Amino acid sequence: MVHLPPVSALRALEAAARHLSFTRAADELNVTQSAISHQIKHLEELWDLKLFTRLTRKLELTAAGQALSGVAREFFQKLDTTLDEVKADGGHTALRVQALPSVAAKWLVPRLQHFREREPDIDVWLSTRMEDRGRFDIGQLDGAIRFNREETPGLVSWPLMQEYVFPVARPRFLEQWGHPKDPEDLCRYPLLLRLGEIGAPLWDTWFESVGVSERIYSPAVREGTRFPDSSMALQAAFEGQGVALARSAPVWEDITSGRLVRLFNITCPYVYPISFVCAHDKADQPQIAAFRDWLREESRLSQAEFDAAEKQNP
Repeated sequence: MVHLPPVSALRALEAAARHLSFTRAADELNVTQSAISHQIKHLEELWDLKLFTRLTRKLELTAAGQALSGVAREFFQKLDTTLDEVKADGGHTALRVQALPSVAAKWLVPRLQHFREREPDIDVWLSTRMEDRGRFDIGQLDGAIRFNREETPGLVSWPLMQEYVFPVARPRFLEQWGHPKDPEDLCRYPLLLRLGEIGAPLWDTWFESVGVSERIYSPAVREGTRFPDSSMALQAAFEGQGVALARSAPVWEDITSGRLVRLFNITCPYVYPISFVCAHDKADQPQIAAFRDWLREESRLSQAEFDAAEKQNP
C-alpha cells in the first residue's frame, strides 16, 4: 500500500495518457496545467519510474506509463460501472449522456420517451454543457451528443445530423417590421447576436456565405444584445426582439408549427455535423449500443426532413 497514490494523481495520469497532453488533461479535469504536471511528477517519484517522455511539442508514454495508465483507466471504469449497478433501482442500468443544450431541449428531450418505451431497463441521466473542444470526462460520462470538429484520442464517433443555418423570426415581429426583401435588407433589422463561443453559428459567416459584403453587414453585427447559447437567442426571437440565426434541429418543430418563420430559401449547410461520441472501450456495451442505434434511427428521420426542405429551395 505504500505505493498507492492519491486518486487525483491517478486521474491526472489517466487523462494525460489519453490526451498525450497536460493542457488538455487539465481542461478536462478543470485544474491548471501546472497541477497536472505536479501530479505526474509525484507519481514518478513515488514509483521511481518515468511515465512520460517530454518532447518539444508533445508527450509520449513510456512503457511503464502505458501499462500503469491502463490500470488507472480500468480502475475508474470498473468503479463507475459498479456504482451505477449498485445505485440503479430494480435492475435498471444508468446511462450518463451529455448533450448540447439546444439539441437536448428542442430535439432530444421530446423524443426520449420513445427510447424509454423501447428500452425500459435503461435510465438516461441527461446533462448539458456548452461545446468545449476535446473535453469528455471518460470517468463520468458514457456518451455525448456534440459537434464533431476533430478526432479525439480514445473516443469513437458516429455522425447523426448535418444541419443547415438560416435566419428566423416570430410572425408578429415580421408584421411590425415587414419581410426583408433579400439578405442585404436584413442588415436594417435588429439582429440577435451570439457571444462567439466555438461552434456558434455567427452572422458574419452567414452574411459572407450568401454574398453580402462586410462593408454592408459589419455595422449590423457590431452592436446589439448578445446571448450565450442558442436557447436564449431563440427565446428572444419568440419574444419578438429581433431575428435569430438558427440551426435546423433546435427550431424545426417551431418552423413546421408556424411559431417561427424561416427567412429566405437559401441553403447554407452548418460547418460542423452533430455526432454521438463515446470511449473506444465502451462502444460495445449493450446500453450504449442501444442508445446509439436509437439515436441514429431518430437522426435519419430528422435528416430526411431537413434535406427535403432544402431541396425545395430555388
